[in-house]
Amino acid sequence: MAVLIFAESTNGKLKKASLESISYGARIAKMLGTEATALVCGEASAEELAKAGTFGAQKVLHASQMPSNFDPQLASTLVLKAVEKIGAKTIIFSHDYAGRSVAPRISAMLQAGLVSGAVSLPDLSAGFSVKKNVFSGKAIAEYVIHTDVKIISLLPNSVPTEQTNTEASIETFNDATSGYVSGLNITKKAIDNSGGILLTEAELVVSAGRGMKGPENWNIVEELANTLGAATACSRPVSDIGWRPHHEHVGQTGIAIRPNLYIAIGISGAIQHLAGVNGSKVIVVINKDSEAPFFKAADYGVVGDAMDVIPKLTEAFRKFKLQNA
Repeated sequence: MAVLIFAESTNGKLKKASLESISYGARIAKMLGTEATALVCGEASAEELAKAGTFGAQKVLHASQMPSNFDPQLASTLVLKAVEKIGAKTIIFSHDYAGRSVAPRISAMLQAGLVSGAVSLPDLSAGFSVKKNVFSGKAIAEYVIHTDVKIISLLPNSVPTEQTNTEASIETFNDATSGYVSGLNITKKAIDNSGGILLTEAELVVSAGRGMKGPENWNIVEELANTLGAATACSRPVSDIGWRPHHEHVGQTGIAIRPNLYIAIGISGAIQHLAGVNGSKVIVVINKDSEAPFFKAADYGVVGDAMDVIPKLTEAFRKFKLQNA
């Protein structure tokens, strides 16, 4: 009956999405009256691994000897070994690259029901049902898992975390990685910008579109992002014409993100772009066109020329930070 949560560490630290998954899995374990175990893949200190306990896990299986490039085949082997070791009946992933590449494999191998991109805790009142977004977030569907083993991948930034300050036991779990030779040659480029902030992990994102008029004006976008400690992003047209790299493109055909704050500068708000960012907690739109569709989805809007608004906004943030330092 145990709950197993797959977690990753990057540069020695547990990913934000993994901590969300641990908290989510721990709450499910509590609902089921069982134990939550986190399978942490990648190098991490004992202090960092203890965070799994802070977010509710009673036990940590640490697979430290993972290759530098993420290998879904090896990760799947580790998960299956961990499932067997603890007798897990519920398996939790984050709905990120790892979750999308490993969860379906485990589902097929164990013939287990899978809900990908869940946005709620399961409802146990009549079975085991989980909600997820459908139609690019325009509706919510409810899925019922009937299989003995159940798999969920959690959509990042969709269920608030809870800290329980549990003291987790830590156990080395490298048996499956010993002597392993991958048959895959995977190159995974980190989306790393604005001072080392991963776009998919960022809580604050500053994004811009063709309203910036040209790549030579992007310095004011980057200056605002640096002041906020935010990652930078862009619309698809901007990446297509080469103003910005493709890994910054967010939207339906790019990266889907769910930050706490998304600032959109000079972006009209086409449905394809909205599909990738409408899960943001707060959306701020800055556009000189008062009829831009993005304003309908915005929590806050500023009608004005970005060349005038952004430097003033950056300066205001700087003063605010100095006053509250």
